[in-house]
Amino acid sequence: MNRRLRKGLRITGRVVLSVVAFVVIYLLSAVGLSHITVNSEPEKGGDVPIYINSNGVHTDILVPLKNDVKDWTKDILYSQTKAKDSIATYMAFGWGDKGFYLDTPEWSDLKASTAFKAAFYLGTSAMHTKFYKNVKEDDECVKIMITQKDYADLVAYITNSFQYDNGKKVLWIKDQSYGQYDAFYEANRKYSLFYTCNTWANNALKAAHQRAALWTPYDKGIFCHYK
Repeated sequence: MNRRLRKGLRITGRVVLSVVAFVVIYLLSAVGLSHITVNSEPEKGGDVPIYINSNGVHTDILVPLKNDVKDWTKDILYSQTKAKDSIATYMAFGWGDKGFYLDTPEWSDLKASTAFKAAFYLGTSAMHTKFYKNVKEDDECVKIMITQKDYADLVAYITNSFQYDNGKKVLWIKDQSYGQYDAFYEANRKYSLFYTCNTWANNALKAAHQRAALWTPYDKGIFCHYK
């Protein structure tokens, strides 16, 4: 075996070992840091109901459509959905990679290029909103009662996640939705392995001074604090 080939094999081996080491450290960190609780004793006596909702992969935060703290219909217009009626009581907010959101309605539609851009901070982000008439609690939808002060901090966090035009209006992404009651908007920040859709939701709970993981990239890292 000549010297050039041996050198090439050594470099390849180091690259492979580095990738494996990175994956192992990432997974161990995801599991370990997800189980460290912050805000373990949130303020009690809240009268604002919010929900943490997961589809098994992605986490949304559901909040009242209108109350004394915030009227979301002034920002998120029902006319920007495909719905024919306007009976809703809750609004869901989710943040994520724009490519994932718009180009991957089903996991079977996922492209390697989309995943690569999302994982390595190369894409852009979007906010996904959805109107809900009713919310049903189950293993993947947890209700939390929070104070109006904590809710005001959550509202500020969600509001700051949107991009705005010069008139301070959210930037609607036209003709993009999953169904009748949802819409997409331009968002701040970029998705990466270290800041995922679930990291955004976990940070929303932190902003609201509720139980959350120290850091988590996946939905189970949030829900383990509410079992």
